[in-house]
Amino acid sequence: VEKVQEHLLTPYGLRSLAPSDPQYRGRYTGDPTSRDGAYHQGTVWPWLLGPFITAYVKVNGGSDAARNQAAEWLTSLNDHLADAGLGQISEIFDGDAPHRPCGCIAQAWSVAEILRTYVEDVKGIRPAASVDNRASQLPAQTKSQAVARAIAPVLEVSRTGTGR
Repeated sequence: VEKVQEHLLTPYGLRSLAPSDPQYRGRYTGDPTSRDGAYHQGTVWPWLLGPFITAYVKVNGGSDAARNQAAEWLTSLNDHLADAGLGQISEIFDGDAPHRPCGCIAQAWSVAEILRTYVEDVKGIRPAASVDNRASQLPAQTKSQAVARAIAPVLEVSRTGTGR
């Protein structure tokens, strides 16, 4: 965890390759061939912040200090929610500062993983195992309803305005 923090962690996620590696490409720019060459050679992947934070919190015994540090690491992504796509997290970011957002402006797995790590690792809320067991035995058409009921206490959705 310390080595990942030292070499790969950025304000927006983890780099796919350390800057010290000779193959590192810190900017996702150029024509499609150039961008393809940089895609996994140092770009920052926001969704990787989730597994890193989970490991960090576990290694540090789930302490308040570890949870507070995890929350701090999520701050830049929270700010980014109003940046490229409203309420979304970009697919990747440049590996080099200032870590410009790149790729798709809305990447569902990044949003989902950051939400998971916030709920589970920062807030310490874990889904009840019994909910998962019951849902797995339901017919397919009702599973989504069971999942919605299971996460409803965690996620509060509200609507404001007239919708016009």
